[in-house]
Amino acid sequence: KANYFSKFAKAPVICKLVGRKVLDGVGRPTLEVEIYCIIKNYEKRICSTVISSHSQILENALPEATEADEKERNDSVNTAVEWVNESLNAMLRDLKPTDQCNIDKILSEYFIRKVEEKKEIQKEGKEESTLALPSCFPSATGLPEGKKATTIGKKVPGAETTIPPAEPIESVLCGSLAIGGTSLAIAKAGATISDIPLYLHIALLKRNQDSPKEMTMPLPMVTLLNCGKFSPGKLKLMKEVMLIPPVQLSLKQSIERALDIQREMMKLLEPTCKGGRKFWGLFLFYFQPAAMKRISHLGCLITGCDNLEQPLLLLQTACNNIGLELGTDMYLAINCAAHELIDYHKGKYEILTGTFRSPDEIVDMYVELINKFPSIIALVDPLRKEDRKQWNNICCALGSKCFLIAEDAATSISKLIPDQDINLPQCSGIVLKYINQTKVSDLIELTGLLDGQRHITILGSPDGESSDDSLVDLAVGLGAKFIKLGGLSRGERVTKYNRLLAIEEEL
Repeated sequence: KANYFSKFAKAPVICKLVGRKVLDGVGRPTLEVEIYCIIKNYEKRICSTVISSHSQILENALPEATEADEKERNDSVNTAVEWVNESLNAMLRDLKPTDQCNIDKILSEYFIRKVEEKKEIQKEGKEESTLALPSCFPSATGLPEGKKATTIGKKVPGAETTIPPAEPIESVLCGSLAIGGTSLAIAKAGATISDIPLYLHIALLKRNQDSPKEMTMPLPMVTLLNCGKFSPGKLKLMKEVMLIPPVQLSLKQSIERALDIQREMMKLLEPTCKGGRKFWGLFLFYFQPAAMKRISHLGCLITGCDNLEQPLLLLQTACNNIGLELGTDMYLAINCAAHELIDYHKGKYEILTGTFRSPDEIVDMYVELINKFPSIIALVDPLRKEDRKQWNNICCALGSKCFLIAEDAATSISKLIPDQDINLPQCSGIVLKYINQTKVSDLIELTGLLDGQRHITILGSPDGESSDDSLVDLAVGLGAKFIKLGGLSRGERVTKYNRLLAIEEEL
């Protein structure tokens, strides 16, 4: 009888939002949002979510830069907590958590108001500073005839090669984490109220409540090595060397195979073991033990390499040792993170310490690398987004051989939706990250646009990842082709791989 009458109970509504400051996977502050609902006249905590904080983590950052970043991050999280506990708490009260589109619209309107408020404050500040300027500065027209105004300071020599200047850094509004965190928490609450998994709830939202006939698992891009700019060797180009399993393997088999390769890699990188001595004896020219068994914040091994071929030959050896063949049993992807390597004075990329390549030269280098190592089936951020001509060239040269993916080379999700071509170079696909003011509805809309353009959608973890595993459900529900979670170490990374395995078992 109780079950019968419960059907006629009032639908659950939101009664309270709670925001608090918590720590992410690398000990930096971020935002947690809790949702409370009234269910059968009782207040009940439904769920919580911790949003990932996003800012590039520089291993060798200057103390001043680190201090400024920490202050900015703290201010942003404190503002986000205030927004959730005050404004958003009042605005979303009595709304149904299953009404994602309406709630995301309210969040969007609130965010736009905050952006306008900031612009007004900045405008007033500029006007005040202009009025406060003394009028005793000589103007250029007041100089004696025949004399030109000189620039104070040293003359900066021009760049050796003219390259497109860097586009302005996309500003992030202080407190924007509140928007993304609340939207994701609402999605989790909607799934809980509907008594379905979050991935199915997302799939139903994307398909306007039509049940998907079949759901596919995204292929994991498992980061194995970090030998990029801040690793100990000369090589700067390969921020992440990633493994991509063949499609015929189950996710469980893929993870087990990646772990086998990782274990063999650790043996090869340990010169004191028997296999290690044999390895160093045979390949001393290629591999130098610059760093051993150090784990990056990305959850992978950090090793120092001195040329492009070293990490790839190392991987080849590890696979051969355990009876696997690269290009058949496992494929490779490289996150080049080209935006971190550009030297604006020289107008070139520093691929190795003291070794520079122009944008055209680096395209030729990638072509040569892929021809030599055809097991590489994806390049992430091989160029800056400003090098549009070279993106076109590399797509023409390598588009049939590997995926060319934009991660940092793409703009934020909020700017991609109004005009999907803005700041987006020619590429095979985009890595989407759920950060800042991103809303669940934004991801649904954008993945629909990308599907229509035959772009590959990749859901990716930010550098400052949290222990929340919702990203995996988003990837499955949205039908992403790949998911990029980092390595198979560190709890905040592994918990997502565990969630992937659980979803595969359910499906």
